[in-house]
Amino acid sequence: MNKNPVAGIMTLSEAKIWREKLRAEGRRLVITNGCFDILHRGHAEYLYESRLLGDALLVLVNSDASVCGLKGPERPLVDQYNRCYMLCALSSVDAAVVFDGERCDRQLRELSADIYVKGGDYTLDRLDPAERAALEEVGTRICFKPFVPGFSTTMIVEKIRRG
Repeated sequence: MNKNPVAGIMTLSEAKIWREKLRAEGRRLVITNGCFDILHRGHAEYLYESRLLGDALLVLVNSDASVCGLKGPERPLVDQYNRCYMLCALSSVDAAVVFDGERCDRQLRELSADIYVKGGDYTLDRLDPAERAALEEVGTRICFKPFVPGFSTTMIVEKIRRG
């Protein structure tokens, strides 16, 4: 099935309406979040594994300003619209929503996913306290997926810099 990636790029308001439709159909929503600056195999496998947990996968994507604040002035390498486009081009990703700020607790609370997935470098204790509180408040199940060894955007950027 071929899909138009643009159709999956949503505002928070659009995603909330979509979320309610999923809920009315009895479908489970999985949410994850991150920068996804250079899409690589580690991301693809993580997103594929995340999608297997539910009926639809929504990715909350850090805005350009947010990535710059988290990763430094030379990032992001790919702007937020194009990061969302690439994510939505994957068959495992149904939707993407950009969020400002370092944390997405408001979006997590408002979207009230059935399942939230975070990468293997996190544990329940290492989750941002506001994000964890938002997830617990709405009854979202929290899961962790291991990283694919050898793949990270930071490692790829360093390899390119070294030539």
